[in-house]
Amino acid sequence: MGGFYGRCMDIEEHGTAAQTMRVLIQHSHRGPKDLALATDRSRPTPTPGEYLIRVGAAGINFADVMQTYGTYGGGPQAPYAAGFEAAGEIIQVGAEVEHPLPVGTHVVGVGPGAFAQYMTMSAAGVLPVPSGWRDAEALGMVLNWATALAALKPLGGIKRGEVVLVHAAAGGVGQAAVRLARHYGARVIATASPGKHDSVRALGAEAVLDGRRPDLAAEIMALTGGVDVVLESVGQATFEVSLSVAKPFTGRVVVFGAASGETELSTHDLVFNHQVQVKGLHIGALAAAAPSWYHSLLVEIEALIAEGVYPPGTPQVHALTDAPEVLRQLEAGLTQGKHALDPWR
Repeated sequence: MGGFYGRCMDIEEHGTAAQTMRVLIQHSHRGPKDLALATDRSRPTPTPGEYLIRVGAAGINFADVMQTYGTYGGGPQAPYAAGFEAAGEIIQVGAEVEHPLPVGTHVVGVGPGAFAQYMTMSAAGVLPVPSGWRDAEALGMVLNWATALAALKPLGGIKRGEVVLVHAAAGGVGQAAVRLARHYGARVIATASPGKHDSVRALGAEAVLDGRRPDLAAEIMALTGGVDVVLESVGQATFEVSLSVAKPFTGRVVVFGAASGETELSTHDLVFNHQVQVKGLHIGALAAAAPSWYHSLLVEIEALIAEGVYPPGTPQVHALTDAPEVLRQLEAGLTQGKHALDPWR
C-alpha cells in the first residue's frame, strides 16, 4: 500500500518515543507468584497488519490465571510477557494494514503482552473505544461481552420468554450475560457466592443462588421447571447441575470455562442421562473459524452501546505491580466484576 499509510507511522509524547517499557513477565508455570515486573524490556515493533498501542488499561481475565499454570490451551510458554486484553492509543501503524485507523485513535482489542506499557494488536481485531469512554471503560468489549453475546445468540439461540441460567454471574462475562439475557426478553436465574447476590440481582436476575449449595439442581428446577440455555464457565463444581437442569433435547449448555476444574462427559451420559445440546465456546477460536459470526457480534455490540444497553464498564483498576495478588484473588473466587491494570502506575 503506497503513500503515507504504506510507511510505518509513529507518534509519542513530545515527539520522542521511549524504547524501553515496564512489563510483567511470567517466569514459570507455578502460578501468579512467579509474575514479576521488568522495567527495561524493549518496546515491541508492529509487524505487517498490526498496530502498536500505548496501553491505557489492561484487562484481567481468568485465562490469565490459567496461563500462569500452563493449563490454557495453546497458551504461551514461560517465560512470557503476560496479559492479552487491553485498550489504548494507536501510536504506530504497521505495513499492509488495510483502511487503517488514524494514529491517536483509542482502540480495544487483544494481543500478546498486554500487561505492559506498549503492545501490538492485529488491526483486523480491534474496535474503537466509544466516544466519551475512557480506555478502562472499554475493556471487555471484544472478550467478555463478545463471549456472553456468542453464548446467548448464535450458540444459545436465546428466545424471548426462555429461561437462562448464568453461572459465575458476578464475573465479567457473567454480568454481561445477565444484562444481555434480560435485554433479549429471557428470565435469568444466576449463581454467585452469597456476598455478590445483591449486585447480580441489580442487573436483572430473577433469582440468585449460591452455586455451592448441595441442592442447587433441585432449587433451580423448582424455580423454572427446566432451563432453556445454560452458560457454563465454572466446570467441575456445577457441570453436572447444568446438564441435569437443562431441558431434555431442547436445552442448550454452552461451555466456555472451567474455573473450578475440569470434568468429563461421556457418550453414555448424553444418550442415557442427559439428552441435551452441549456446545463449546472459545471466542478467539470463533473469531478465527467463523469470522462472519464474530464480525456480526462486534456489529451488534456497537448497536448495544448506541442503544444504551451496554454502558461504560466500571472495572477496578490496579497498579501493574498488584497483578499477582489480583490474579490470586480471581483464582480464589474473591473478585467481582471486571478488574484491570494501569501499566503507568
